Amino acid sequence: MAGLVRTVGRRFFSAKATTGLTGMAVAKDPHLALRVLYTKTLAALEKLPKDAAYRQHTEGIINDRFDLVKTVPDVAELERKINCGQIEQVIIQAEAELSLARKMADWKAWEPLVSEAPEGQWKWP
Repeated sequence: MAGLVRTVGRRFFSAKATTGLTGMAVAKDPHLALRVLYTKTLAALEKLPKDAAYRQHTEGIINDRFDLVKTVPDVAELERKINCGQIEQVIIQAEAELSLARKMADWKAWEPLVSEAPEGQWKWP
């Protein structure tokens, strides 16, 4: 049933009845949800310095996925191309990434440490 898709106008809607995952409802319009989330995440990332590693790597992932959302109308094909589970799981990942991007701006993780790290702080046995 997951492969069934119907079109209304120019939009594709998944006809799957369930995700098969307890507590996870089927997304009604995953393309719209991801467009909104990715737009907000990119805006949040713009507040970080351009040379911040988190910004650089996250922008790359978000832009790649955003391009797929814009160009791949079929939900099942989009899931295959993103390759991170069902589209509902991708939406949850996008929500978490938006939350993290906003927190990173508050944390300013790119700034130097306030005090020197204790000796052996970064060593692993």
